Amino acid sequence: MNDVSNAFNFHAREPFWQAEWDKRKAFSVPDVPEEGRPKYYVLEMFPYPSGQLHVGHVRNYTLGDVVARYKRAQGYSVMHPMGWDAFGLPAENAARERGVHPGQWTMDNIAAMRETLQRLGFSLDWDREIATCQPEYYGHQQKLFLDMLAGGLVERRDSQVNWDPVDETVLANEQVVDGRGWRSGALITKKTLSQWFLKITDFAQPLLDSLGDLERWPERVRIMQERWIGRSEGARVTFALNNPPADFGPDLAGVDVFTTRPDTLFGLSFIGLSPDHPLAAKIAETNPQAKAFIEECQRAGTSEEVIEAAEKVGFDTGLEVVNPFNPEQKAPVWIANFVLMGYGTGAVFACPCGDQRDLDFARKYGLPVPQVLLPEGEDASTFEVGAKAVAGDARLFNSGFLNGLSVEEGKQKALEHLEALGIGRRVVNWRLRDWGISRQRYWGCPIPVIHCSSCGTVPVPDDQLPVVLPEDVAFDRPGNPLDHHPTWKHVDCPKCGSAATRETDTFDTFVDSSWYFARFTSPHAGVPTVQEAANAWLPVDQYIGGIEHAILHLLYARFFTRAMEKTGHVGVSEPFTGLFTQGMVTHESYRDSSGWLYPEEVERRGEQVVRKDTGTAVDVGRSEKMSKSKRNTVSPLEIIERFGADTARWFVLSDSPPERDMEWTASGVAAAARFGQRLYRLIASVAEQDARDAAYPENALSPLADDLRRASHRAIQAVTEALEAFTPNVAVARLHELTSALADVMTKQGEGLPAARREAAGILCLLTAPMMPHLSEEMMAVLEPGGELVVERAWPVADPALLTARQVTIAVQVLGKLRGTIDVPPDAPREQVLAAAKEEYNVARALEGKRIVKEIHVPNRIVNFVVAG
Repeated sequence: MNDVSNAFNFHAREPFWQAEWDKRKAFSVPDVPEEGRPKYYVLEMFPYPSGQLHVGHVRNYTLGDVVARYKRAQGYSVMHPMGWDAFGLPAENAARERGVHPGQWTMDNIAAMRETLQRLGFSLDWDREIATCQPEYYGHQQKLFLDMLAGGLVERRDSQVNWDPVDETVLANEQVVDGRGWRSGALITKKTLSQWFLKITDFAQPLLDSLGDLERWPERVRIMQERWIGRSEGARVTFALNNPPADFGPDLAGVDVFTTRPDTLFGLSFIGLSPDHPLAAKIAETNPQAKAFIEECQRAGTSEEVIEAAEKVGFDTGLEVVNPFNPEQKAPVWIANFVLMGYGTGAVFACPCGDQRDLDFARKYGLPVPQVLLPEGEDASTFEVGAKAVAGDARLFNSGFLNGLSVEEGKQKALEHLEALGIGRRVVNWRLRDWGISRQRYWGCPIPVIHCSSCGTVPVPDDQLPVVLPEDVAFDRPGNPLDHHPTWKHVDCPKCGSAATRETDTFDTFVDSSWYFARFTSPHAGVPTVQEAANAWLPVDQYIGGIEHAILHLLYARFFTRAMEKTGHVGVSEPFTGLFTQGMVTHESYRDSSGWLYPEEVERRGEQVVRKDTGTAVDVGRSEKMSKSKRNTVSPLEIIERFGADTARWFVLSDSPPERDMEWTASGVAAAARFGQRLYRLIASVAEQDARDAAYPENALSPLADDLRRASHRAIQAVTEALEAFTPNVAVARLHELTSALADVMTKQGEGLPAARREAAGILCLLTAPMMPHLSEEMMAVLEPGGELVVERAWPVADPALLTARQVTIAVQVLGKLRGTIDVPPDAPREQVLAAAKEEYNVARALEGKRIVKEIHVPNRIVNFVVAG
């Protein structure tokens, strides 16, 4: 028998219930779902093991746990696993800065974070735990790569990269800040290296087409992916150079351009080249000013985000091209910092009258702006483009054989003319580029290939997998430790047996997270996936994670699933049926003259926020996303120690809709804790006051008992609907209402009321279980000692006959002024309602001596009498 007191002892009882769940293996499922039970696969984006969870993690994993517990109670076979995205540069940086091996640093962090997750009581199947840094995982990833290589989905080719000469490593565009390496501060140079690419572009059309089938994905995520894939139809046009220099050769005698607007070729103003275009490089060989301009562009960064934000600048090469539709017209060739080499051909033709960026550039450098687009309603003889380019409906003019055509008509006729001239063709262009996966660092999955001077690139044989990282590495010099290792990279060629070297690049860590959901289905198998298990559990029914992963991670996972399908590892093409992107958790930031302060270092004294240790005033910043850099983070362990795990869970669910940001406040957490204790005391009072075998009488219930029963079953219906709609905050609100309804009748008498209180208390125990599972188990144990665990019980089902109120209260007005209220059955006939309204004492007085002109009745809500005289 539990010791029932007036407070829930979370310090003792939360660990107790966690041990009970573990003992019964409540959350374990077989690799193939149990027969007769539908499967449900719940997964949150797995964390990077940085060492400490924050309440943003708590929100993410609590949302997933609510779904998992709710679906399990509904009879589903639920898989809810956990793992660790454990490779990456932070561990390597820690090795350099702290002298600890990345593996040790990572595993220590995993242990700390695992303990916190377990203390929060999440219904995770820990038997399926994986860490991507373990050979048991990444060895199978190497097998997947080799199968993709054999299947034509992998390619090795030269690629220009950002090279940090101090750290001796490749940097992503985002790691180049003001032309310098984000870590070393060294000026970045461009370097051509042989890189490995996964051919994601082979699936560009299917990846785009299937977005429409992902009905349970947020619309904005699908739009973001659609734009990233970026399908555009247009023409590839060759512009011949006018009098090209003799040393250019035939390959540089013209400029190939992709355009979606061949209808505006008569509006040609200039050609823009990417700073990385081969023609730009050729010009820079003999033109120092061009070379300096290109180097400046490259130092500034070449990511789309950097270019979009930067001032648009250019360099006139002195070259000209011939307009293919008007050979008499010549247009200058410029190198422009806004042209991306990775899109189209790395060259654009500019028609300023129809493109704002081109117009701004042309005005800046005094370039011509030919008028070829006439907006509806404008006069061709007087129209001039001003500060804004033409947008919306327009017709072509000053465009020779295209005059008078609409934009769409002009595109088709222009394409036909280009093809007839033999200088252009219809093409589909994609913004999407193949995925470069080579990284020059140690702490990642080794790429399983060997380089032989005789045989070339040779895949590592299957029986030599996994290729395991060496433990004895040094971080005392720049560059990739695998390059510097005295023995690891030196091997014999598997084909000819001669001396060869391993590939020392490791995989981009996005590879690790692109298939982990499939590995969870058979995490201990000797092959990457077991088809029977993978096909039984996949796709994931509910995936939960931040919007920051809306493009790359999700797109790579979708590609990887298709690649695994093609190579025979899974039988599905989409990884996630449902996706939910939760909002961030925010907190005020604090700082004084010494820098940023943690929330636990400050306190409020009256209207002022001060340091606890000195009492000096602190500057309070706005509430924003929690970050280690600003120290505005809150550790879940502090909340667990002070209030319990269920309080933390309840608060992150109750504050706001889960897709919105929520602010973490001490007052909000304290309020959640008070509610939990209030609910526990209420259930304990029911257990003490009302007999366990209390039954409903055969005759009619008292109004109080009937109202409470109806409130209980309406709560079942409302909470069920809220959880199905992924609005746990609404479920929380309905549970508050039922709690208050039960509390209101605790001291009252009525036929059947003890049974109604018992029923309401049991329903509260079951409905709160997904959100506050420990408290739910404790309350049920108090209410029904020796009974089943809540985690083993079915979800309650509302009785349809009890979903309406016994009576509704209707406001009665006279000339729009409230005069009284009446209680009538729901949906009572109009005549019955009007008659009752007229008999209400204050209403009858207001009507006395008056003639009723009109009777207004809004069912179940209001009656209004319009009177005269």
